[in-house]
Amino acid sequence: MAVTINQKPLYGDSQNGALPVGQQIIFTVSQPSVILNYWNVKFLAEVHISATPINLSTSTDLVATFKTTPNNAGVGIFDFRSLFESYVSADNLGKAAGTTSISQYKGVDYSLSTPHPIHVIDKYCRSQNANRYFAIQFKTEGSSTATAPVLTIANSAENTEQFTFFNGVLQYDNTLTLTGNDYGYDLDTNLLYTAAGTGSAQFLSNAPTTQYATINDYGTMAFLNFLPTTSDKITYVTYRYFDSAGSSLGSETVNQTNTNGGATAIGGTVHSQLLYLGCYPANLRNWSSTFQALVAADTIQGGYYTVRAYDSAGAVSAAYTINVQCPDLRGYESIRITWLNQWGAWDYYTFTKKSVRSTSTNRTTYTQTSGTWNKDIFRIDGYKGGRKNFRVNSTENIKVNTDFVNESEAAWFEELINSPEVYILNGFDANESAPYNTITNKYVEPVLITTSNYIRKTVANDKLIQYTFDMERNKTQRTQTV
Repeated sequence: MAVTINQKPLYGDSQNGALPVGQQIIFTVSQPSVILNYWNVKFLAEVHISATPINLSTSTDLVATFKTTPNNAGVGIFDFRSLFESYVSADNLGKAAGTTSISQYKGVDYSLSTPHPIHVIDKYCRSQNANRYFAIQFKTEGSSTATAPVLTIANSAENTEQFTFFNGVLQYDNTLTLTGNDYGYDLDTNLLYTAAGTGSAQFLSNAPTTQYATINDYGTMAFLNFLPTTSDKITYVTYRYFDSAGSSLGSETVNQTNTNGGATAIGGTVHSQLLYLGCYPANLRNWSSTFQALVAADTIQGGYYTVRAYDSAGAVSAAYTINVQCPDLRGYESIRITWLNQWGAWDYYTFTKKSVRSTSTNRTTYTQTSGTWNKDIFRIDGYKGGRKNFRVNSTENIKVNTDFVNESEAAWFEELINSPEVYILNGFDANESAPYNTITNKYVEPVLITTSNYIRKTVANDKLIQYTFDMERNKTQRTQTV
């Protein structure tokens, strides 16, 4: 008789989409007949993780074997969170050449000589690091007597289905759905998960559906694809452009295809199940002659455009509005920040108000001897002697301020404070030319948020809501060593 799987995550298998990895991922198993008739009983979990479909009959994808003793109820309980978390990470770069889909930057394919950050892609890009498959084979072991050797019990193996997990996390106040012994967070009713089909689902973000960006700002939105079945996918995204008076300036549709960096079939890897859409003004300027013409005619500045995803039956996402901001009349520098959000994708915000840059310096000094003491004659040189700087380490600090924001944006900023990855994202450069092999270090600059106190402001408490954030570059400026 095989092991019985009493409890498993409610979502993530072949019928229920994907599983955020940042939560307790619990499986419980039992086998009463073995508990009653064997000594030294333990439950075994052979965990397989891969980017390709898993075959539990081989050891190709076997990454770890865990054992646990039965608890007082005769049940073995496993939590695989810490293991699974080490197999997913943020996507920072576009997709290189593969079997089909390749991401592009200004029409040039990603390659070893022409890499580009995920944030500046033209149209679509598949995930490379943010999601994986897992499946588990459970067994029991024990000994027939108190002194007999411990062996795996024959015919005790029981396999789970193949699950998809991704680099999202659950907070303690995220509402869970309970069905029998299983529980989980329902992506279908909360995030863009193509089976939802409600026309109001969000992308993989908690950001408000109204966003603000300048014509030079890059950014992406992420979504789950082919979930829960291989027919559930986004087929195209429509952009509709409007001037400041709300009059239509035209529209265009971008199909979600391999040639555009997307995925038309689920294929042999998990990468096609999480995609990024380059949908901010600078991404559109990379490739869209329609949008470029609106920029050149100065009709889209001060206006807005909408972004909405569709499948073959109709809209599957809410319509996101991106307001295209005009340059600040006071001449303030715009600083765009991107951070890793709760769902393992990227959020963006452009600080358009006053910003202050300062440099803090740490110097190591020594005292230099005056004169030439190791020559045939003694001579004093004016540049020698006294205290000198042996090493100078300088760090740039940046203070940024928001414009007045609403309560939904105020709540959203909490993720910026808590994010483990934050970057300054530089803007569109119209003077670049192909093959664009000189953009390494150009667009993405890592920073640390040093603001440690965050207050969720409300209109009732604070009337007008505005935030100030402090950050510092996490790389010191280099100087010569003497």
